[in-house]
Amino acid sequence: MEPQLSYTVADSVATVVIEYPPKRNAMTAAMWRALPPLLEALAADPGVRVLVLTGAGGTFCAGADISTLQGSPRQAQELAVAAEEALAAFPKPTLAAVRGHCVGGGAQLAAACDLRFAEEGALFGVTPANLGIVYPASATRRLVSLVGPATAKYLLFSGELIDTDRALRTGLVDEVLPEGELGKRVAEFTRVLAAKSLLTQAAAKEFADGRTDRDGHWAERARASGDTAEGVAAFLERRQPRFTWTTSG
Repeated sequence: MEPQLSYTVADSVATVVIEYPPKRNAMTAAMWRALPPLLEALAADPGVRVLVLTGAGGTFCAGADISTLQGSPRQAQELAVAAEEALAAFPKPTLAAVRGHCVGGGAQLAAACDLRFAEEGALFGVTPANLGIVYPASATRRLVSLVGPATAKYLLFSGELIDTDRALRTGLVDEVLPEGELGKRVAEFTRVLAAKSLLTQAAAKEFADGRTDRDGHWAERARASGDTAEGVAAFLERRQPRFTWTTSG
């Protein structure tokens, strides 16, 4: 199978799949380059309200395919950072669905998602110390914000892999599911997310990620969107709201 990023859209949920099973879904240079424009297109699609990132088969992503990145480590890191930042900036809720190995660049991508659900048996590792690579400042800050300085240092200093119990305990993942249950839970939860106000979610995402200077911007969006009026009306009428605001509007 040729390495690629594939995607589908169903019920307002875009699912992006990292596909390179012979190398446990390691990201090639071409795949790193392909991710930002793919995310840009999905962000502009009003039919997409949630994005799921996952890997083909039984693993998430084993990192970067070193064989395609030799000769220019700095360029390789720049590609990974650009992809990570594009994922972190995606204006709609994002969820990493993790099976198997989530290591190196794979952990970098998972950390850039808003949420991470993992199947029991998954393994996580941040491994630049194994290769003598300086982990990017943006990725380091994001890791620290998830797990705290001590655990981030443990992962970065040692390059050791941790299991789902420790990943859940330290905040690296949000839910751990029994084998065979991850897909069902992700589908269930993304349906919940897709039914909620994307206006609320987009504003909360900005604020939670540290951009707290746009209260006025979001207040104006709320007034113009109709989401608030719809939410209140649905509550009073005891029905499900039908939120229509999109980030492309």
